[in-house]
Amino acid sequence: MLTTERLCLRPWEPGDAEALYELARDPEVGPWTGWPPHQSITDSKKVLRDVLMAEENYAILLKETGQVIGSIGLLFPGQANLDLQKGEAELGAWLGKPYWGKEYAVEAAREVIRHGFEDLGLSRIYGGNFDGNQKSERLQKKLGFRYRRTIEDYYVPQLNEYKRLHLRVLINPEWEI
Repeated sequence: MLTTERLCLRPWEPGDAEALYELARDPEVGPWTGWPPHQSITDSKKVLRDVLMAEENYAILLKETGQVIGSIGLLFPGQANLDLQKGEAELGAWLGKPYWGKEYAVEAAREVIRHGFEDLGLSRIYGGNFDGNQKSERLQKKLGFRYRRTIEDYYVPQLNEYKRLHLRVLINPEWEI
């Protein structure tokens, strides 16, 4: 478990399916990050089992209430959407709409990035956002990610469509808490 001033980051659990569904069914959440809104708790259970319950992937909880508010994690070579090398990871994060604009994503990401560089010894952490996802773009810029390149026709299998993907990177020696 990782902690910050206001948040606990802990591995996802099967019992989180209902909380996940309440956040992930919102059509303004998933498509920006590459997945369709969940249609049922059964969808959420499958995503928990097949995607979210992976190593170094965390449910974001409010310390004060224990409420699940989103997800954040590191994806490694073989599980990431990008062609990564050993010692690299891709940062993925999303929050439920009621929690937007409160700097929770920045707080959680700083801790996951610290963990990735200091505890896991990563050399690079990549982040990306699809065209129009200004929230993810702002988050990456606040965290110090530097623009790397744009992929014009990036295929998103869960949505069965192509999108423009903007990639940024943090290199370990550049990171300052």
